[in-house]
Amino acid sequence: MSQSAPPPQHPSAQPEAQSQPQPQPQPVDGNPYAQQQTDGAPYAPQPGAVPPPPAPGVPYGAVPAPVPARNNVGLGLMAAAVAAVVAAGVYGAVIGLTKHEIGWAAVGVGFLVGLAAGRLGGRNPVLPVASAALSLGSVYIGQLVGEAMIGAKETGLSFSELFFQHFDVVQAAWKADADPLTFVFFAIAAYVAFTGAKKAAL
Repeated sequence: MSQSAPPPQHPSAQPEAQSQPQPQPQPVDGNPYAQQQTDGAPYAPQPGAVPPPPAPGVPYGAVPAPVPARNNVGLGLMAAAVAAVVAAGVYGAVIGLTKHEIGWAAVGVGFLVGLAAGRLGGRNPVLPVASAALSLGSVYIGQLVGEAMIGAKETGLSFSELFFQHFDVVQAAWKADADPLTFVFFAIAAYVAFTGAKKAAL
């Protein structure tokens, strides 16, 4: 007695539920970044990315504090006075040796006085005016020193004797030799001292 063979079995197909793609879980509250991992930095810079520029007003490095302006009137006046005495001696020696008033020497007097006042005294507005006044005195004393040196050669007296014991004679000789160019040298020295003190101020 023949038995009927069972129908051929087709390859077992996966369930329909497995053959279709599984739906992805929806973001929580509509936030697409809710499912990101939180164990690392979510916004870590990618390799080769350019870092963002610093915030406005934030310097790249520490800026050194500005050097405070020097303002020491006493020290400036003292330095200018010492420079005026030294310049008067040098200026007088130039006149005594050459028997002439030289313009660059008057410029040097003003420059030296103004430089000393500005460098050591600072930007105080009193110093340029004081430098101009001191340079006038320095030029005047220098010219008297030159007159005394010339007079000492002509009279046979020593310089110190003629300058300190016969100062009126030295002044009379200066007045007799003074000319308009003499006062031009005064003006040059005062101007150079005034501007030099301003430019040399720290």
